[in-house]
Formats: sequence, structure tokens, C-alpha cells
Amino acid sequence: MFSFFLLSGLFLGWSLGANDAANAYGTAVGTRMIRFRTAAICCSVFVILGAVVGGSGPSETLGKLGAVNALAGAFTVALAAALTVTWMTRLGIPVSTSQAIVGAIIGWNFFSESLTDSAALTKIVSSWVICPILAALFAFVFMKAVQALIRRISVHLFRIDAATRYGLIIVGAFASYSLGANNIANVMGVFVPIAPFGDLDVFGLFTLNAAQQLFLIGGIAISIGVFTYSKRVMLTVGSDLFRLSPIAALVVVLAQALVLFLFSSQGLERWLLSHGLPTIPLVPVSSSQVVIGAVIGIGVARGGRNIQLGILGQVFWGWVSTPVISAVISFVLLFFVQNVFSQKVFSPAQRELSPAVAAELDDVLAEPGDVARAQGDALGHVRNARVSGGTAQRLDLAALAERPRQGVLPATTAHDKYFHDKIP
Repeated sequence: MFSFFLLSGLFLGWSLGANDAANAYGTAVGTRMIRFRTAAICCSVFVILGAVVGGSGPSETLGKLGAVNALAGAFTVALAAALTVTWMTRLGIPVSTSQAIVGAIIGWNFFSESLTDSAALTKIVSSWVICPILAALFAFVFMKAVQALIRRISVHLFRIDAATRYGLIIVGAFASYSLGANNIANVMGVFVPIAPFGDLDVFGLFTLNAAQQLFLIGGIAISIGVFTYSKRVMLTVGSDLFRLSPIAALVVVLAQALVLFLFSSQGLERWLLSHGLPTIPLVPVSSSQVVIGAVIGIGVARGGRNIQLGILGQVFWGWVSTPVISAVISFVLLFFVQNVFSQKVFSPAQRELSPAVAAELDDVLAEPGDVARAQGDALGHVRNARVSGGTAQRLDLAALAERPRQGVLPATTAHDKYFHDKIP
């Protein structure tokens, strides 16, 4: 049964490979510096490596957005995101898989009446704004540096061409690794909490946990998408939006790879923490937005004369509409899966007051005997609420102190530290 429901995640992985491979090698293929077959092989190998080795960081953040706690629900969420990405890809629009899966998860939250973790959502959505800007800045600086270097040194044109070609392959591999590490959460993140796998020992060399096994399967699905359907989008990113020279293509891929790496590297996060520095949030980044931002940075460095505003407007429309379309599709599909196919798409969570909140209530209620009654009322309230695994309802203690005996407990959104799971 799990294998069947996993098909939607594999479909989403295929869609990501068909669309987002353009962000690693699209500029190289679009400028005819690398053949599509070479780009597809390199991209596939390093996407799988990135997914298995470095994919756990962003998947944790995505899991906090909404804990899809039923197998049929995870299937439907992934299917909704995959359908959205596939439709946009058929239109030739470099759409964001990150936005599609976020919209689908929010659709599940609405359907199951679960709370959406506002902190996780803020981190993810802010990355949609910050990352293109950061990529544009990187690309602008790198392009100006390369232009200054070429003016100062005298290198034969053929040597520059050969170095650029090899550079595109190497930097594209780095970008593919970063893509796999950052975006595999979009493909398999919703299945991680319900994965039935145990640890897998690989010839005594290393061990893959349940999440890494899912990421390996998802990485293979991405690779199939790269080979079968990514060429059209590669040409859109590489040549239609802005006419790129081979050197400019190299700069775009390098800027994109660095941004994805910054938002997916757990090693970098640990290093920053060990030195008392602020960390970069590990969130699934929209690689499409990053590469488009880098292309715009190159255009600005060249005066902005050749940017195709019509294509750019099409891309922006895709960015705005993708999460909304995906959320609507997710909600509708969940309704059909639950009511037509009689599948359980969510499991209501049961929570009770934690001892810390009970003690706090004891301080604000008029009589100590009201605490037990308040706990019972609150537990009944929470049992009837459908709550995601990452959030819960918290008592508004100030309002409760004003009306301690009315039996109605106002609530505000907060972290689930105020409640703990009740064992049936």
C-alpha cells in the first residue's frame, strides 16, 4: 500500500527533474556550450548525491509547516503539487516546486482544519523574496569581477572557451548537488513522518536511515524527469529570458549554486553556531526564482538592454499563481479521496494540558479547585480540534483570569510546548 501511495511523490520528483534541472544546466545547454545528454547525466548523478547526503535540513522545516499524518493525505498533497508543476512545465514556465508543495500542504491544513506554523511559513515565503535578490547580487558582483579580470589579462579566445566549458560542467555539478540537497524535501518531505522503512546497511560501508532511503528514491525520480522532459525548460531559461554568453552562463549557475547551498547546508549551520554567528534558515528554496534572479543580475550588469520583459512577466505570473493553484487542487483532491474513495487523509491529534500550564493556571485562577475543571474543559476543547503535529491551541491566561468560572477557555495560536500528547 505504501508503494502505491508513494507514486505521487515519484510523480512530483519527475516533475521537479523536468522543470528544475534547467536551473543547473539550462544556461549551459541554452548557450550550446554543453550537449543536453552530457548535462542530463551530470545533473542526475549529483542530484541523487545531494538528496541522500544533505537533504534532511530543509525537510525538517517543511515538516513544521504542516505535519501530514496520514498516508493517503501525503499521497494527495504530493499529487496536487505534481499536477501543478506539470501543468506549468507544459506551458514552458519555470515554475517553483517549492511553491507548489507549500501551497499543497496549506491546502491540507485548511481541509483538516489544522493550524499552519506561521514561523515556518514566514521563513519559507521570505526566502522566495530574499533568494532571487541574493542571486542577482552574486551574479552582478561575479560578472563585474570576471569582466575586470578579462580586461587585465591576455588569454586566447579558444582557451577562454575551453575553460568556460569545463567550468560549466563543474559548477553545474555543484548546482545539481545543491538542488538535490535543498529540493528533495519538496518531493519526499511529506512522506518522511509515515515512512515504514528501517535502517539499511549498504555492504557494511554506510547506513541509510528511513528518510535517506526516501530521498534516494526521490532522487532517482528526479533523474528520470531530467532525461525525459527537461530540455524545453532548459532552453527557456538559457536563451529566451536573456541572451547569455558562455561566461555569463557560468556566472549564473555559480550564483544559483551558492544560494541553494547556503540554505541547505547543515555543516555551514553548525559552523556558524559554533562561532556564535547568526545562522541561515534551512528552508526549501525556489531554485527557479534563484536562477531567474541571477539572470536578471547579469542583465543589469550589462545595462539591462536585452532582458525579455514579456518572458519575465510570464515567469512572475507563474510564481504568484503556483501556491494558490496548488492549494486549491490539494483541497479539492483531498475531498474526493476522502469522500469518494473513502481514504483517511488526516488523523486528528489529541492533546492535553502540560504540567507547566496547569501550574500557571493555578496562579491565575480564583480558586485552586478551578484548575482541574479548567483542565477538563481545555482537554475536551483540544480533543475536538484537529491540530497539526507542529502547532496547538494555547490558553489565553489573561482572559481566563478575568472569567475563571465560565467554562469557556479563549485560545490563541502558539507552539505545542503548552500541550503534550495524551496517551489513550
